[in-house]
This record gives sequence, structure tokens and C-alpha cells, in this order.
Amino acid sequence: QVQLVESVGGLVQAGGSLRLSCAASGGTFSRYTMGWFRQAPGREREFVAATSWSGGTTYYADSVKGRFTISRDNAKNTVYLQMNSLKAADTAVYYCAAAYRSIVVYTPAEYGYWGQGTQVTVSS
Repeated sequence: QVQLVESVGGLVQAGGSLRLSCAASGGTFSRYTMGWFRQAPGREREFVAATSWSGGTTYYADSVKGRFTISRDNAKNTVYLQMNSLKAADTAVYYCAAAYRSIVVYTPAEYGYWGQGTQVTVSS
């Protein structure tokens, strides 16, 4: 079993930056594809970004491409999401997730382990 704990999100002004982290325990972190998803009120959970075992392959939703960066530190069992140029539309609860897959995947059903979520609010 893998346990995932996200850092506290926060309130940031539009155009600002925020970095989320997600610490994993209970599994071999380096064998998991890691992803970030988000869910805004009244909307379905949507993919944000994912990274392969080594971090050498990353994949982003079009809505965040060029603004967000996913990275991982396997020595620290942690995955990060650096969010720049934030917009009000980025306001959501952000979740990190782990998939025991050797390829980068981006649908929620592929991920077997989820964090509790952290609120990110961007004020316009």
C-alpha cells in the first residue's frame, strides 16, 4: 500500500506561483508513475501532469502546459508540482496519485493510490 500526503496549498493572486509537494510512503516510490489531478467545484476530476519512474518523461494537460512543471525526487520519495502564472481557472483541489505502471498514464482510473487533496485558490 502506498500512502500519499500532499503539502498544504494556499491562496495566491493571479499571476503568482505556488509549489505543491507530495510525500509517498509504503511502497517502492521509484516504481510508480506519479500524477497530479485537480477538481473544481461542480466539475469532474481532471488530469494536470504526470511523470515517469525516472522523471525523464513528463506529460501535461494543454491548460497548464508551459506554466506548470512536474518533477520528482526518488531519493526523497516526493513528487512536486511547480505552478507559475496562476489563473483563477486553476482554482481547485489538487490531488497527487500513484500508478504502478511502467508508462506515463493520465486517466484517473489508471491510478490506484491517491492523496487527500489540497486546496489551491487563485484570486483574480
